[in-house]
Amino acid sequence: MAQITFVTKNKEEKVLEGTSGSLMKLATQNGVKGIEGECGGVCSCATCHVHVPEEHQAKTGEASEIENDLLELSDNVQDNSRLCCQLQITEDLDGLVVHVAN
Repeated sequence: MAQITFVTKNKEEKVLEGTSGSLMKLATQNGVKGIEGECGGVCSCATCHVHVPEEHQAKTGEASEIENDLLELSDNVQDNSRLCCQLQITEDLDGLVVHVAN
């Protein structure tokens, strides 16, 4: 099980636990503000854009080329931007903190 903290634009923290699936599904199933997941998690809409703090980037790894291409079209893109539909929950993500970009 992994405990993930989502920090919204309003600085509200929502701590959630998951065992499988994507961070996007975990967020949408639990009403995290700013995570919409309009495409259902197929990396085609960027409505699940998050920023991963530097101290947590080793947990999430690098974005794929497709993910980076989509992020280039998004608002609020930073070097630490990721689409949480592309982050699969594993025990390695336990303690992860992500900041909602939208």
